[in-house]
Amino acid sequence: MTRNADDTALVAPDSARPEGPASEPTGASPAQRSQAGRLIGVDLARGLAVYGMYAAHVGPDPAEGGVTGHLMELAHGRASALFAFLAGFSIMLITGRRTPRTGRAGRQAVAKVVIRALILLALGTALTLTGTPVEVILAFYGLYLLLVLPLYRLGAGTLAVIAAASTLVLPQILYVVQGSLNAADGGPGGIWAWPEGGDGIVSLLFTGSYPALTWVPFVIAGMAVARLDLAATAVRIRLAFTGVGLAVLGYGGSWLALHLVPGALSKLSSGGPGEGGSAGSAWWSDTWGYPNGDTPAGLLVASPHSETTLSIVANAGLAIAVLAACLAAVDAFPRFHRLTRPVIAVGSMSLTAYVFHIVGIHVLGIEELPGSPLHVLLGFVVAVTVFATLWARYFRRGPLEWLLGKATRAAELVR
Repeated sequence: MTRNADDTALVAPDSARPEGPASEPTGASPAQRSQAGRLIGVDLARGLAVYGMYAAHVGPDPAEGGVTGHLMELAHGRASALFAFLAGFSIMLITGRRTPRTGRAGRQAVAKVVIRALILLALGTALTLTGTPVEVILAFYGLYLLLVLPLYRLGAGTLAVIAAASTLVLPQILYVVQGSLNAADGGPGGIWAWPEGGDGIVSLLFTGSYPALTWVPFVIAGMAVARLDLAATAVRIRLAFTGVGLAVLGYGGSWLALHLVPGALSKLSSGGPGEGGSAGSAWWSDTWGYPNGDTPAGLLVASPHSETTLSIVANAGLAIAVLAACLAAVDAFPRFHRLTRPVIAVGSMSLTAYVFHIVGIHVLGIEELPGSPLHVLLGFVVAVTVFATLWARYFRRGPLEWLLGKATRAAELVR
């Protein structure tokens, strides 16, 4: 079963697109156009992440190599990190992006996030029980929302410090916890595991494909970025340089560590490559497999699903850089905005896109992910893009997004 990218930015609030996913207020002032551009830029980033998720799940196997294999590998893990990062952005849009909502409005916003989280927990469990080969992230994602929600009132600086501290500490805690669980008789289970491969509490926190312990730093980082004045050119430039710098630090630091720490590569190789690659590629690629949990050398890799500090730093950096580029491009180039409207439409209904691809995999009987021919990936991409583009012409929200919005109206009963 694959551990690749899933859609983790599934709670974009209605307020994120007041004029629809691909529209701009006619005759708006520069400030209004800047606001619209910022929010549409987030949807563009989500749309790119959707395509990355599709490539990771229904695209060719990166282990096959060549240009196509390398392009597919770029999507693995990177798209899921981008989604997790944008999840933090979405939480802040719901609860008050620049200034947190207070009083009754604040309580209702919190209730909306809680309702969405519980729905995702239930939906994720249901999709997992269908038996598709996708490692469904929705239940994990619901837990992420609940875990970070208490932080929504904090400022950008404080959130950035928490994100950095959690990135430095939590992967090491996860390593210890997983080692303890593996050493226990029978491993994790009992009352903590749900039947038929469902995501139990231990799985959601520690042992699953997207353990909350090492994925909440992405969400908190997204919350910190959402607090910033993203209309300011200087802020966008700093974000771009920060993102690139973090990516270089993460991937470059892993490469140096694996080559300079005595015996690191040999210790990783002793566990055996998991998917046809070599331990030498573990600084950036999942084709090697996943770290051998019996050796601390696994903490030096930065492959996307290694759950290490260097991995989080690298992928968070890429997510920040992609978002900064999308915000700037949509705002600065009207023609680019028009050309990317289909991608923006896909990003505006990411929950629908996610469920669409799960259903498609089930209907087509795809049993091994990744590894489908390239034309299968192109079929998924074309189908979701055409649907989203046509739907966005007549409706402001995607079908599942509309249902989710209806469900969260119960939050209006909060006093």
